[in-house]
Amino acid sequence: MLKVLVSDPIDQAGIDILSQVATVDVKTDLTPEQLVGAIADYDALMIRSGTRVTSEVIEASKKLKIIGRAGVGVDNVDVPAATRRGILVVNSPEGNTIAAAEHTLAMMMAMSRYIPEANRSMKEGKWDRKSFTGVEVYKKTLGIVGLGKIGAHVATVAKAMGMNLLAFDPFISAERAEQIGCQLVDMDALLRESDYITLHIPKTPETTNLINEESIAKMKPTARIINCARGGVINEEALAKALAEGRIGGAALDVFDAEPLGESPLRGLGKEMVLTPHLGASTEEAQEKVAVDVAEQIRDVLLGKSARSAVNIPGLRSDVMEKLKPYLDLAETLGNLVGQLAGGRIESLTITLRGDLATNQGQPIIIAALKGLLSHALQERVNYVNATIEAKDRGIHITEIRDETSPDYSGSLQLSAKGTLGEHSVAGALLGNREIHITSLDEFPINVPPSKHMLFTRHQDMPGIIGKIGSLLGGFNVNIASMQVGRKIVRGDAVMVLSLDDPLPEKILGEIKKEGGIRDAYTVTL
Repeated sequence: MLKVLVSDPIDQAGIDILSQVATVDVKTDLTPEQLVGAIADYDALMIRSGTRVTSEVIEASKKLKIIGRAGVGVDNVDVPAATRRGILVVNSPEGNTIAAAEHTLAMMMAMSRYIPEANRSMKEGKWDRKSFTGVEVYKKTLGIVGLGKIGAHVATVAKAMGMNLLAFDPFISAERAEQIGCQLVDMDALLRESDYITLHIPKTPETTNLINEESIAKMKPTARIINCARGGVINEEALAKALAEGRIGGAALDVFDAEPLGESPLRGLGKEMVLTPHLGASTEEAQEKVAVDVAEQIRDVLLGKSARSAVNIPGLRSDVMEKLKPYLDLAETLGNLVGQLAGGRIESLTITLRGDLATNQGQPIIIAALKGLLSHALQERVNYVNATIEAKDRGIHITEIRDETSPDYSGSLQLSAKGTLGEHSVAGALLGNREIHITSLDEFPINVPPSKHMLFTRHQDMPGIIGKIGSLLGGFNVNIASMQVGRKIVRGDAVMVLSLDDPLPEKILGEIKKEGGIRDAYTVTL
């Protein structure tokens, strides 16, 4: 029975989904050492921000197939270590979009009108209006760093509130920013011109301490900063010092470099600082959305299906993945086939994408081909996550060729591999956009669907040789399901492809190779 460990609190809706396919253990108080000791028993791990999935946890896992983070960020997961072990890491990139955007806007308003301090004053029995004179956001300039889904939603609402919008995002075009309602500028211009600055970026080596002494010095003395994205992108000491000295107008932080927030100069600041304990995704609706989204992905992966939001394989929209899925199956089948034909240690693989495939995203198809190529040797140890790493570790040289011409099919794929048994090539295409057909073997034209047990021969095209092979197999009680011959010229070399009902014993293969006219013979199990 499959087992899933849930190590952080998640919505019951997610647990109900996981329970459809696995035994679910909810253990939300595990120490790091206890997690390392327990993880070997589980096929999947579901977490939020509280659990750190370190390389030690990953190394201790024996059956782990997937780690699901019920939220956006995966900075608490050692993704490279998981990738090397072939463990899928998924998140919920859209589940808390609205919640995080609304919290950003709430923090901006709370900071502008000193709502937390005014609330505290009232509860202390005071009526102090004078101390809490705030500022309006109307016609102020909001600088948005990162125009992803959350940043874009903040922009939409802020524009409706009458704010002027600037944005910095090196990964989007000026046209896209304009569609959202923002003027795309460089970071220095955003820092200089903004009255409010909101961050919607991940923590990476490039963004760590993005807001620091130097960047704060470029801001208006009235500028206010909001961060509901990731801790560590603001240098907290530099920010606290600037606020204490009155060099900027205010800040509102929901995330911190170390969580929970310990001793910090941020705590000693007054009404110019608003702090919340990482509440960006803490709405009932968001918690249910992310729990359901990630639980569904874990369930699907455990059932052998694909995940829609994997962070350690090339990101594809679900509609693109659905379109490519038949071609991924084709690539994996051909990779498996050519890997067995070339045999042993594979030195190189050339992948030729023809027709429509030449204009598609090639990387997922290449990964699928590598998974198939290595699957006979590595069995379940290789998957879409680690296939590229496994190929690199084995020194396999990979060449990609694109050819938009494809005279016989709208899109086809050819794989050529060099291995211990020599160089071989296979090509294939989809019939009716779904059914896989092998269309050539070592440049000999054929047209056969793959089957579980197959026999390939290279022989001289002469009368009687097909009958000899049929009689030989019949004598050993091996039933032939289908057979096809491919040749280029009459009486020249040819190939024969036979689909068999049962695996062919090695001794029979030896007998086939002894037959006159047979150049070579190979068995393949798909």
